[in-house]
Amino acid sequence: MIKLCGFALSNYYNKVKLVLLEKAVPFEEQLVWTNKTPELLQHSPLGKIPYIETEHGSLCESQAIVEYLEARFPEHPLMPADPYAAAKLRELITFLELHLEIPARELYAEAFFGGKVSDEVKARVEKQLIRNIPAVLSLAKFDPYVGGKEFTLADCAAVVHFPLVSMATKIIYGRDFLAESPTRDYVKFISERTTMQKVNADRKANQEMMANKPK
Repeated sequence: MIKLCGFALSNYYNKVKLVLLEKAVPFEEQLVWTNKTPELLQHSPLGKIPYIETEHGSLCESQAIVEYLEARFPEHPLMPADPYAAAKLRELITFLELHLEIPARELYAEAFFGGKVSDEVKARVEKQLIRNIPAVLSLAKFDPYVGGKEFTLADCAAVVHFPLVSMATKIIYGRDFLAESPTRDYVKFISERTTMQKVNADRKANQEMMANKPK
């Protein structure tokens, strides 16, 4: 059985979890903090989560994981068979993560975890996001899913990344950089899925547990 390792506050963990749920793949979860223990580094060389354990070994990096799951469990496909259509969705996922979530991630320390981010970093991230958001949205369809008519791997990424970008920019800059986009209604729409309700409920429970975790 697949073992999903990490914690449910991570958007990338939840991306993988949503794929597992949507594909109806049996799995179990193991709580693993990003404390870079020797054991963790054996599974994930940079000490990042999530990673999965399979009968063949472990695998880290969320996109590699979900591509593996898609190939190994072809039932309930989350990517189209047409090569070009599939490539366009991979292109969209790359934009969502590399050009939207990763820049915004530099704000999270101050936005969510009580840290501080320098004014220089804030200015650089603001410039990146103002440039990148229109590019990301130009590839998104919202018809009604982020990549078009069908729920795909792109939705499993978009639905966990959009809210963090919105919250982080609103906290740091005083305005939600995605406020004028369809993302809020889209996230609400996807959140009505039973699978996403499960992901969100577990995330809230994990948040409470982390808040009560001994310092």
